[in-house]
Amino acid sequence: MGGLSTKIHATTDALGNPTSFMLTPGQACDLDGADVLLPALAANTVLADKAYDADERVIDRLHAAGKEAVIPSKKHRLQPRVYDRDV
Repeated sequence: MGGLSTKIHATTDALGNPTSFMLTPGQACDLDGADVLLPALAANTVLADKAYDADERVIDRLHAAGKEAVIPSKKHRLQPRVYDRDV
């Protein structure tokens, strides 16, 4: 019998202090957490790893809310997005 696992999705402030979190089954997609947590963010800039490089579910929603997305492109993207690496 396989083991059960849980994934913790979290947001933090600029200092790394947790601001919110949610739990999903371990096999859940990272974007499931983004769907729930990102709309409530008060920050103007969102930093995330390339797992969150998803136009409809993350990038477009952040831009529509007036937020800057500092998220590197996945390597399979034909047209890599530009983002501020210094941030």
